[in-house]
This record gives sequence, structure tokens and C-alpha cells, in this order.
Amino acid sequence: MTITKINCYKLFIPLKEPFVISLGPLYNAESVIVKIETDADITGWGECSPFMSINGESAGTGLVVAKYLEKALLGKNPLNIAARIADMDAVIYANRSIKSALDMALYDIAAKHAGLPLYKFLGGEKNKVIATDYTVSVGAPAKMAADAVKIKEQGFPVIKVKIGKSGPQDVERIKAIRDAVGYAIPLRVDANQGWAVDEAIETLKALEPFNIQHCEEPVARWNFMELPKIKAQSPIPLMSDESCCDQHDAKRLIDLKACDRINIKLGKSGGIYNALQMIQLAEAAGMGIQIGAFLESRLAMTAFAHLALCSPNIVYFDFDTALMFSEDPVEGGMIYKEHGIIEVPDAPGIGAVVKAAFLKQE
Repeated sequence: MTITKINCYKLFIPLKEPFVISLGPLYNAESVIVKIETDADITGWGECSPFMSINGESAGTGLVVAKYLEKALLGKNPLNIAARIADMDAVIYANRSIKSALDMALYDIAAKHAGLPLYKFLGGEKNKVIATDYTVSVGAPAKMAADAVKIKEQGFPVIKVKIGKSGPQDVERIKAIRDAVGYAIPLRVDANQGWAVDEAIETLKALEPFNIQHCEEPVARWNFMELPKIKAQSPIPLMSDESCCDQHDAKRLIDLKACDRINIKLGKSGGIYNALQMIQLAEAAGMGIQIGAFLESRLAMTAFAHLALCSPNIVYFDFDTALMFSEDPVEGGMIYKEHGIIEVPDAPGIGAVVKAAFLKQE
């Protein structure tokens, strides 16, 4: 089998309301959709949602870099995924977001060729319930508390809270949320690199009474050498996100004993191929894993859900952002059910495609 054609499209969909994190507000979902065609009449679909302040890419840069990567992939065997990843890495350093979309499309082709849903192709089984959290944007405590109540009333099993905008104010935010929703529903917090080191330690200690499941990325990603110090003093488990992009980052953080858990996102890792190596490292370390997302549609989100079924260490699921879209551009794919539960398709491959009306080349 050989790759005969690669098309890339920009997907732009406004969000229902702004999504606000410590790094700034987001008003639209901007993705790159990848479609790889082969001479075996098997087509693979992939998607990435570049995040400029995290992976240094945009949809625009992704479309440009994809042209370079296309030249390295055309005429090659899509089933030899390791070689195709090496081809892309030989062309250009980093650019993991756009590489992840191409990687995803290659896995879609390989799983379809094998006649298996992606989770089975990856060695997974439907042996656990996947239920996503839902996220509260950072803002005024009263507004955050009201949003948290809505999430609880909708039946989501976990509330994720964006903080990282002044430690003392973040404590007020969490207190307001707990006063509004009680203590039965789990809370996760994500500082998105928003605190200084001492501020992180003080804030995490102050948050102890509020029964927090874990805290993601308390300090700047480049300051990872301070994470062991923070972890040693924190009563709340730490999850590395922005500081844990690929398998090399994961090994470094595990060796440093810098975190309790890791958050794997394909847009950071460069795709499924590298993410599988991260999962193996976390399994060997006995470490819990979250599969997370940026602002992808249900196409990529379905691939994330398939991946989430491939390891018993993957126990945290952050798949809510596709629910924030004002329109759904995807046919097939995973289904959001009551209480945040996600049903993963059993069709060969990822089991999702983008509707033709949304495919606009630039």
C-alpha cells in the first residue's frame, strides 16, 4: 500500500461561549483536518487543534508545515508507521501538533486495513467506563460557582476548574465552588502554569480542605526542576501537562519524581506513536494517566477515546471541549451520553469523518 494523496483543511468553529484559562480567553476552535488517501482505496482521517501558547503552532503554520511533510510521505507505505514518523521528524523539528494529525490518519488507515476499531488495533478492550469531566473557566468566584452548579446538574461525574490567576483568589474561587456544589462531586484544578513556585506551594496547601483530585501544571513548564520540591510539600497530587509533551519529557519527569500523574495530549506528543511510549513509561512507574484534549472536534476526540481504552493506567478523561462547539462538523464517531459517559464506536479505524460541508482548503 502507498500514500497517493494528502489533503489538509482548516476547520473554524465558534465556541458557544468563551473558554478562559490562565493563558488567556479562547473564542473559536481552529483545527487542521488531514485526509490521507491510498492506492488500496483506504482513507485515513486526522485532526489537530494547534495551541499557540502551548505548542507554538497555529492552524496557519500547520497548513504550511504539512506541505513539507506531505513531500516526505507521498509514495510511502502508510502501514509502516514508525518509519513514517521518522520521515516527518527528519523533515522538521517539533511541530508536534500537525504531525499528530498525520499520525492519527496513519493509524486510522492501519486499523481499517486490519479490520479493527482503533482501540483493538492498539491492544485495548472495552473494559472500563470512559466518562469525561466538564470544565469551569477561570473568572469571578460567583460566576465559576454558578457554572459548576450547572455542570453538576447536568450529571457530569467530575468538575474540572481552571485557576492560576493569583493564588489567594484561586482559593476563593474553589471555596465558592465547594460551597455551591458540596463535597460529593470530585474537583480537579488546572493552573496552566499560572503560579510562582512559593505561590504554588502556599496555594496547594490552602486548597487541601477542598478535596481536590489533582492539580495540573502549577508552575511554568520551563521550571520543571522545581516540581519535585512542590510535589514534596503539596497535599494534592500533581499532574504534569505542558511540561510533559513527549516520551522524553515523561521519562525526565518520572526520573526526577516530579509529578504523581501525567496528562497525555496527542497535540503535544506528536501523535499516537509517541503517546504509546509515554503510556509504557507511566505503566512501568505505576503512574496514573489522563488523556486530554485542546479544542479538537469529535473526530480527534474519538481517537483520544480509543487511546484511553488501551491501558489500565488511563483513569482520567478530559474530553469536554467538543461539547463547547456551536456546530458539530463530524459524522459518526464517539457519542456523548448522559453523565458524561462516552460510547466509543466499533467501526474499523477511528470511526469518524468530517462532513464535506466543513472541508475548505486554504
